[in-house]
Amino acid sequence: MNYLTLENVSKTYGDKTLFHRLNLHISRGEKLALVARNGTGKTTLLRVLAGEEAPEGEGSKILLARGIKIGYLRQEPSFDLSHTALEAVLDVDNDLVRATRDYERALLRPEDGEALQKALERMDDLKAWDVEARVKEILSRLNVGHLDQRVSELSGGQLKRLALARILIEEPDFLILDEPTNHLDLDMIEWLEKYLQRATLTLFMVTHDRYFLERVCDHIVELDGHQLFRYRGSYSDFLEKKAAREANEAVVLEKDKKLFKRELEWMRRMPQARTTKAKSRIDTFYEIKERASKRRAEDKVQVNIKSTRLGSKILEAHHVHKSYGDLKIIDDFFYKFKKRERVGIVGPNGVGKTTFLKILTKAMRPDSGKVIVGDTVVFGYYTQSGLQLEEDKRVIDVIRDIAEYIPLEKGQKISASQMLERFLFEPKHQQVYASQLSGGERRRLHLLTILMANPNFLILDEPTNDLDIITLNVLEEFLMDFPGCLMIVSHDRYFMDKIVDHLFIFEGEGKIRDYNGNYTVYRELVKERELQERRQDRDLRKREEKAAAALHAKAPAPGMSHEQRKEFKRLEKTIEKLETQKQALIERFNDSSLTPQDIETMSIELGELNQTLEEKEMRWLELAELAE
Repeated sequence: MNYLTLENVSKTYGDKTLFHRLNLHISRGEKLALVARNGTGKTTLLRVLAGEEAPEGEGSKILLARGIKIGYLRQEPSFDLSHTALEAVLDVDNDLVRATRDYERALLRPEDGEALQKALERMDDLKAWDVEARVKEILSRLNVGHLDQRVSELSGGQLKRLALARILIEEPDFLILDEPTNHLDLDMIEWLEKYLQRATLTLFMVTHDRYFLERVCDHIVELDGHQLFRYRGSYSDFLEKKAAREANEAVVLEKDKKLFKRELEWMRRMPQARTTKAKSRIDTFYEIKERASKRRAEDKVQVNIKSTRLGSKILEAHHVHKSYGDLKIIDDFFYKFKKRERVGIVGPNGVGKTTFLKILTKAMRPDSGKVIVGDTVVFGYYTQSGLQLEEDKRVIDVIRDIAEYIPLEKGQKISASQMLERFLFEPKHQQVYASQLSGGERRRLHLLTILMANPNFLILDEPTNDLDIITLNVLEEFLMDFPGCLMIVSHDRYFMDKIVDHLFIFEGEGKIRDYNGNYTVYRELVKERELQERRQDRDLRKREEKAAAALHAKAPAPGMSHEQRKEFKRLEKTIEKLETQKQALIERFNDSSLTPQDIETMSIELGELNQTLEEKEMRWLELAELAE
C-alpha cells in the first residue's frame, strides 16, 4: 500500500533553491533515511512531508493515503509550557490514552480517593490496562520521569525525549523523525533501534547515527544537487552504490566536455546556412554546454589548522572529589594525561560528564583534590550549547572577529573567507545572517571557531549532534591525525569506535573506571553482565519461592474433612505453579523486542493469571482458617 507520494515538489528561500521537482514514493512498512549535508533542506523536506510547509512548483502534489495518521518529531519540539510532563506526553487524541492519563494523574494525588476510584473504573470500562503498561514501558525506556514537573522547568534534552515518547505512545501509521537519537543515551538508542525495526512500522527520518542507519533502514534517500537519489539497502549498501553513481557521473561529465569541445569548434566556424538541421544542432550545443559546465561539487570540509606545541606536562587530576548534596559526581579520581591520548567518556545522562569536563578545564572548582594544567596546554572546548551567535551578525563577521588570517601548517596562512569555504560556507553563504543558519550549520561554524584558536587539547561534548554525515566523516579524519590530546563525550557509537583508544566509564556514585577498549566491546561486556545478573536474580527468586512455599505448607487441621485436606494440598501446588508462571511472564516484559501487540496479549494474560491466583489464594486462606 502506498502511504505517501511526492510529485514535482520544489522549495526555495529567496534566491536559494533547496530542492527542485522532487519525486518520491513511500509504501507501508518501508524505512527510509534522508542523507544530505547541512543547509541543503533536510528539515524543510521533512516539514513538507508532514504537511507543515506547502510545496512549491507547477504541478506539485503531496498525496497521502486516506486515513493515514502522521507522527512528526521535530528537532525543536514545542509544548504548552503550563502543562505538566504527564499532560504533555499524554496529550493524544485517543480515548484509551486519555483514560491512562487521568489514571496516572490520580496516582500522583492519592489523597483524592474519589478521583482515583473514578479513574480505575474508567480504565476497567475501556480495558485500557494494556495501554497503561505500554505507556509505562515507553516512559521508562526513555527516562521520562517527574511527571508532575512543569514543562517550563525541563531541559532541551528532556523535552526531546518527552516529544519522542508522545509520538510512540500515539502509534501513528507513518513516523517522520528529525534526529531522533539526539539527547538519548546508549541504552535508549539501542531500545529505539529495536522498536523501529518492527516490520509494520513505516518510517522516514534524518539521523547522523550511522550504526542506527545501518540497523534500522532499508532505503537511503540522498538529497544532492537539489535532487533525490534513492538507494535500496542499508547504509553500507548506500556507500557502495553512491560511489558507483558518482564514478558514472564523472565518466558522463568527461564525455560531455569532449563533445562540447567538438561542438564549440563547429559553432566557431559560424555555419552560414541556418537550415532546420543546423538550428537543431545549435540548440543541442547549448544543452551540451550546460551539462559540460557543471562542476562536480566536492563537498569536503578541509581541516589543516596549525596546533600549538604540547609540552611534557599536560593535564593531571589528583584525588578529585565533587558532589551536589548527597549526589556524588566524582569520587577520588586520579589520572595523568599523556601525549596523543584519545579518551571517550561514557555514562547515562545526568551522571555528571559535563561537570567532569568543567572541572578538568578549571571552569569549575572541585570539592577537594586539585587539577594541574600544563603551561603549554591550549584547550579547545566544543560544548553542547554551541556558539552563542548574535542573530544580526553575518557569518563572515563571526570569523573575522576572531582573526582576519588563520595560520596553517608549514608557515602558510589563509583569510577568514577562505577558511569558511573549507568548511562548506560558499562566498554567497558567508554573507547570510546567523539567524538564517540551520542547526547543523551553526554547529559547523562553532567547530571552526574552536579550531581557529589552535588548540592542542580538544574537548568535544556531543560533537555529532546535528552535524551531517559528510562533515562527520571529515571531522573523524581530522581527529585521527590530530597531534594533541582528545576527550570526547558522545552517544554516537560509530564515531567513538573510530576515534577513541580507551574510555572513562561513569558507573554512578562518583566511580569513574578506565576501560582499555572501544565502545562496542564495552557495550557487549555490559550486556553480558546484565544478562548474568538477571540469571542470578531469577535463581534467587526461585529459591525464595520454594522457601516460602515450604513455610506455607502447614499440616491440615483435624477440623478439616478428608476432601478439604486433599483440596488444601492441591491448592498449595497450584498456587506455587501459578506464581512461577506469573514470574516468568513478568520477566518476558523486559524483552525490548516486544511489539505493542505482544505487550497487549501478555498484559491480558497477566491480568487473567492474577485473577486466578487471587481466587486460589482466597480459597487457601479459607481452608487455612479451619486449621487454626
